[in-house]
Amino acid sequence: MTGSFGSDDRQMTNREVLRSFVRALRYIGPFRNRFLVKFGFLFIGFIAMLFLPFPLRILIDQVILDIPFAEQASRFPTFVQPFVALLEGASRGEILVAVLIAQASLLVLVGAWGISGKEKTEANGGLNNGWDIATKTENEANSGFSEIGGVLGWLDFRWTIKTTQLLNHHYRSQLFSRIQALPMTAFDDERIGDAVYRLMYDTTAIANTCYKILFTPVAAPIHILMIVAVMSETYGSNTPMVYAGLGMLLVAGTLTFPASILIRRFASRSRTTGATTTSSIEEGMSNMVVVQSLGGEKREHARFSRDSEASFRQFRYRQLAIYAAILAGVAAGSFLVIFFFRYVSEGIIEGRFSPGDYAVLASYFGVIAGSSIDIGTIWIDLQTEATGLQRVSELLDAPAETDRPDAITLPRIQRGVAVEAVDFAYEPGTPTLRGISFEAKVGEVTAFVGPAGAGKTTAVHLIPRFHVPDSGSVRVDGVDIAGVAMNTLREQIAFVFQETVLFDTTIEQNIRMGRPEASETEIRHAARIAGADEFIARLPEGYQTRLGHAGGKLSVGQRQRLSIARALVREAPILILDEPTSALDPETEQRLTEALREASRDRVVIVIAHRLSTVRDADQILFMEEGRIIEKGNHAELIRNPSGAYRHFVELQTRGVA
Repeated sequence: MTGSFGSDDRQMTNREVLRSFVRALRYIGPFRNRFLVKFGFLFIGFIAMLFLPFPLRILIDQVILDIPFAEQASRFPTFVQPFVALLEGASRGEILVAVLIAQASLLVLVGAWGISGKEKTEANGGLNNGWDIATKTENEANSGFSEIGGVLGWLDFRWTIKTTQLLNHHYRSQLFSRIQALPMTAFDDERIGDAVYRLMYDTTAIANTCYKILFTPVAAPIHILMIVAVMSETYGSNTPMVYAGLGMLLVAGTLTFPASILIRRFASRSRTTGATTTSSIEEGMSNMVVVQSLGGEKREHARFSRDSEASFRQFRYRQLAIYAAILAGVAAGSFLVIFFFRYVSEGIIEGRFSPGDYAVLASYFGVIAGSSIDIGTIWIDLQTEATGLQRVSELLDAPAETDRPDAITLPRIQRGVAVEAVDFAYEPGTPTLRGISFEAKVGEVTAFVGPAGAGKTTAVHLIPRFHVPDSGSVRVDGVDIAGVAMNTLREQIAFVFQETVLFDTTIEQNIRMGRPEASETEIRHAARIAGADEFIARLPEGYQTRLGHAGGKLSVGQRQRLSIARALVREAPILILDEPTSALDPETEQRLTEALREASRDRVVIVIAHRLSTVRDADQILFMEEGRIIEKGNHAELIRNPSGAYRHFVELQTRGVA
């Protein structure tokens, strides 16, 4: 893979959206038992909600209006009959006490009483809830919700928070592993901030989608059917109220498709601009010294302000599309609400319903209407998640570095490396390497020399298989590395990269990353060879000094010496150094050159350098130009060619003194 993970500008089709949702459901496989428990809490809540309005009906009809149970306009459903049987023949005071006990029990159990259609306890782990995609989704990664309150709701809520965190942690970890497994060229055209945004903020779309798809289309119809069954048993053929509630489903469904297209478009743009803003932050913070040295603070501030404003603007557009759909639904649904209240009011006046029935019917109508709206608008609700799922899937599906099924384990390297007639191009039609061939043997120092952009680093990156040749081969001890297990190859190679990479840990831990099991003596020995021990000893905490972000507390030369020490402690049979002496003083450079000669006794040592003092003692010098190796030999051999490119290189540094 080279370059972009995918284009956020291209709009997903409905078929692609459906496929992404089906894929999201597969993600819950490792957590299916936790989702089953969540369903259990949900159905317990449904049963409680069915019983919820009947104590209030008894309070109104039997306690306040003193209507005998036998003279009720409508009967009680089967599951309420045992409670009613206990109250028949009781005084109004006794009925009042029983009703209050029932309501108090419901309040403790599910956090609701009376005609509360549902007590929805939502939370975001105590975090402040922002209004852009990033802050909202970060909260959603730690969110819990319950359709009920009370003791059951608290248990449900805690269970859901844990499930949400486990699921998000699981897939964030998977995505992070995938990012680390991508080829080195994966981020050549992608800003790191975009990958961070996908990892931190887009992964929450998985949990959100699973909750919405599993609970709304499955649970809402079941809840509706349960209520319809109770209403049919209680009120017989008086079904217009049910039809009015279900009418909300038609209203919501009618608005779904035109609104979903707009919402998906703006949600995609919101995430894209949000990722751009994250990239601006990452680039600005990483290059703070450069920005300040060039007086570019105002330009960077303007760039960040522009990106940030674009992010919020696209989010506002998304919200406007949602609000427009809601307003249209409210306008259409208001007629159904008016119909319901008129129908029930006329029924009470005509004696078909008691005043207490109003509490039951209003509660049930609210649940039917609310569930119907949830079903009808689920496609709209999922549009924001669709773009997040797409962005996560693009990264998960990006081709990672993999081994062949028949890959072999590479034993410890004994002889060396041979590159044979290799062509390589980052982009088709623009060759970077052209037919290069060379050998680098154990016991020798091989140096790459040439102008910037000649392909030296690219050529060396063929050895650990950071790049795969378009043609030709790379062999280690005669074995083509294309058929070798990658981990057994790379564990035998130590690097000192051109750009020094250090971590915000102690000096000792940074060096130990080369070989975690290295002893303290070995760490200090490697530091002495790299010329780092002296400056480390002068630090207040010595080897336990924390380096700060990217080793920001050290000079460039000090960081480079630590990087060299980390490579030396690895004791790998191949040691590759890319411009290792560019920031070293002459004395340290001399010590390092002698150390490399010593290290080459049982290693392949490859050095990329521009400084003559670093390469002149190499056993083999490869001079590269425009992706080709145009000269080979040691210093004495190459300097004898008066018109040679290497001699010209030497003369530029020595002013004609060979």
